[in-house]
Amino acid sequence: MSSDFESYEQDFAVLTAEITGRIGKVPKLVGDEKKQMVANVERQLEEARELLEQMELEVREIPPQSRGMYSSRMRSYKQEMGKLEADFKRSRIAYSDEVRNELLGDDGNSSENQRAHLLDNTERLERSSRRLEAGYQIAVET
Repeated sequence: MSSDFESYEQDFAVLTAEITGRIGKVPKLVGDEKKQMVANVERQLEEARELLEQMELEVREIPPQSRGMYSSRMRSYKQEMGKLEADFKRSRIAYSDEVRNELLGDDGNSSENQRAHLLDNTERLERSSRRLEAGYQIAVET
């Protein structure tokens, strides 16, 4: 059973890495390329959700004494999934903001860009802290 879970984990890791890379490309694309990339990311996000569901089913089948470790992993995967969905939404909004600014002739304030960059870095730091805490929890439980 846990081998199935580990297989799903590997698939999830590969898929989330691909999604992250594609999300970074979305704001830079235009027209049909952007629409196709958005559709691909949406499809991959759905696939990642399905993998999470399969992983949850596997966790339910694991004996109770070792279920805690897998449950904490699942929590961190769900948090990562939420982060990916938020990043995807933000990348689509960032693109529409760029188009709006271009049409209105607004250069875009560098202070706004700096603020967005700081917020992204803060989020990354918080996400990393959560992952470290989850890893620490797993180590303690083990």
